[in-house]
Amino acid sequence: MALSQEDIAFIKTHMAEWLTEQSLGKPAAVYETELRERMVRVEEELKHQRELMQQGFERVDKRFEQVDSRFDEMIRRHDRHFLWLIGFITSVGALIIAAGKFW
Repeated sequence: MALSQEDIAFIKTHMAEWLTEQSLGKPAAVYETELRERMVRVEEELKHQRELMQQGFERVDKRFEQVDSRFDEMIRRHDRHFLWLIGFITSVGALIIAAGKFW
């Protein structure tokens, strides 16, 4: 069954209306408004994600500073222990040498 020009014209004039009724197509203004709303929501979510990332980076920086200060303290403590060890070894060596001279 072939469509006549009259049938095609009828379909063309009512196609947008039928699609809108079936939610398969929306008028351009409604579609554009929905797109803008979605873009705003996406932009807000991206902003939120960026803020979360910045907070995470700040926490990581703070943690690195804590670890760094801990290592600095450990190095200072080990330096003191090392100096005490060197002093002890030197003292014992001096005592051994002194004891050897008396014999």
